[in-house]
Amino acid sequence: MNQTAGRRGFLKYATAVTVGTGLLATAGRTQEQKQEKRGARKKQKRGAEAQAQGQGQGARLLKACQYNMLPKDLKDAEKFALAKKCGFEGIELGRPLEDLTAAKEMGALARQAGVPIHGIVNGWGGPLSDPKPENVAKGMASMETSLHCAKAVGADAVLLVPAVVNEEVGYGEAWERSQKNIRKLLPLAKELQVIIAVENVWNKFLLSPLEFAKYVDEFNDPWLKAYVDVGNMILFGFAQDWVRTVGKRIVRIHLKDFKRKGYEWTNLLDGDVNWPQVRKALDEIGYHGYMTTELSGGDEAYLTDLSQRIDKIIAMK
Repeated sequence: MNQTAGRRGFLKYATAVTVGTGLLATAGRTQEQKQEKRGARKKQKRGAEAQAQGQGQGARLLKACQYNMLPKDLKDAEKFALAKKCGFEGIELGRPLEDLTAAKEMGALARQAGVPIHGIVNGWGGPLSDPKPENVAKGMASMETSLHCAKAVGADAVLLVPAVVNEEVGYGEAWERSQKNIRKLLPLAKELQVIIAVENVWNKFLLSPLEFAKYVDEFNDPWLKAYVDVGNMILFGFAQDWVRTVGKRIVRIHLKDFKRKGYEWTNLLDGDVNWPQVRKALDEIGYHGYMTTELSGGDEAYLTDLSQRIDKIIAMK
């Protein structure tokens, strides 16, 4: 073989290999870049979806008022239209309706007005911690009625005062009995797709956010959540601490304000609730849901002012 020709052939081969390797490397980097871009787009999409579902950072807050705060001389359609006009986005019923046909009609009227009924307050009747079976039976029946009513009006949550501690019922008894009876209600809640939301009230029970969180966690059930009233703990605690500690367990918020000096309930922003910190805490836990005023009722001017007070709270960052 001619050595010169051999050297020329080798150099051509080496050059071809080098160019080819470079092209492969470039193609590989291009492919990696495309994959990185696709991955970034997917990540960005997942983040947007999570935020839209209230799972990302920041809160999505909806304003609501209780049905009994609306003028009593108006028909339901007029009440709901007024609530919408004043700036509210939802309604909470202060008690369940036993007539489910009437409940369906009321729910439809509220949705047509743009203020859907989001929840039912079951109230204090028949504590599930009571030692007397007849009182527990009354409470269980009331909860079953509330769950069916919620389904009928289109709501997805029922507020429950879980227990009452008093001279006859100790703390541990209230804890054990209430959990035992609530567990009997959970299959119905699941069937109807309505959450049982236990609230912190002045019942001498669940006196700290750590206890509240533990109480909810022990059910280990998605149909049992927390309803936090930001005014009910001001006498002995701080609302922002409760919001942060109970965290993702919270499915609803009640808005009230309380002044420690003078021991009195006030309008929103006039008491001792640290609203900037509460607002910040809601962002931190990514709360997405209704904030419902639980105050005295009034006319259009009063309700509009109340709605604007909530706007000020929401605007706090």
